[in-house]
Amino acid sequence: MRAKAKELLDEARRAFKVKTALAKLNDMPEPERLRLYGEAEYQAKSWKGLDTRIIYKAEVNEKGDNPRFIVTSIKEASPEVIYEDLYCPRGQDENFIKHLKSDLSGDRLSDQTFLANHLRLFYACAAYVLHYELRTKALKGTELEKAQPSTVITKLCKVAVKVVEYKDRIKLHLPSSCPFKKLLQHVTEIFYQMPLPRPG
Repeated sequence: MRAKAKELLDEARRAFKVKTALAKLNDMPEPERLRLYGEAEYQAKSWKGLDTRIIYKAEVNEKGDNPRFIVTSIKEASPEVIYEDLYCPRGQDENFIKHLKSDLSGDRLSDQTFLANHLRLFYACAAYVLHYELRTKALKGTELEKAQPSTVITKLCKVAVKVVEYKDRIKLHLPSSCPFKKLLQHVTEIFYQMPLPRPG
């Protein structure tokens, strides 16, 4: 199996060089990467009763080789479908979990009681829902439309601002050198246009 995977990776390297050379020759954009897929049957001694196959992806990009191996029992799908449609989206799901844990403190469950930890996790999940709504509604079409929570927090929330309260309005005085002034103005205008929530 290793020999087959190495052979496929060598083939991907050659194909990537050819595609890059042809692109340069014809004044076309150079390819970012080239992927080839293969598979082999494999079974470890401890996997008794499991019918498995190894999917391997031979990828070559500008930075070098990027091979991947996946063990699966799925027989109906092609190696490309398993990698592109099943494996890669799982990685994006893990990114969402990482955002919840790292950016919104969803892993701070150090209290001694279950209910207190449950409440902390609830707050982290609520913050994630607010972040998602902010991105999809107020930040749609901006540079932060697909940003992770830590980026949104840094650019929109951690800003030095002077708050002046009047009878009928609140004014925020931003520093003159604020790099995100237009973005903040855009967000506050959208908030201003939103209908006030009704109690109950």
